Amino acid sequence: MTPQNRTPAISAKPVIVNPSHLHDPTPNGYSTAVITPASGRLVFVSGQGGQDQTGALSPDFGEQVKQAYANLAAVIKALGAHPDQVVKLTVFVVDHDMSKLGVLTETVTRRFGARLPAQTLVPVPKLAIDAMLFEVEAVLCLD
Repeated sequence: MTPQNRTPAISAKPVIVNPSHLHDPTPNGYSTAVITPASGRLVFVSGQGGQDQTGALSPDFGEQVKQAYANLAAVIKALGAHPDQVVKLTVFVVDHDMSKLGVLTETVTRRFGARLPAQTLVPVPKLAIDAMLFEVEAVLCLD
């Protein structure tokens, strides 16, 4: 945790900041802010949906989330990067409700452990493909 009036020391790795005077977001699967090092290169990953390699989508929300994060992991690996280099996630959820938030929190915590990226959840009525229920885009900081 970072005291509210102090900036963390410059680091070669992204630094997670969860100010102690704000609500702790980590039980919900995200961090308040992440500072990227000045020497880092940013990578913007397009939204990954829950399609498998054939393009098929499960009708199950949890399965789509699991597949979307597997797809994101494949992109991260293809970049030669690691999950701890993800600094920001934006997730889009069709017909969001609290049961879906539980699935998301569990999945993100399993994927990222204690190094939770900053994250924004955007409830939406529809995504690019009618059967798509979830999409995740990411920003990574490469060393």
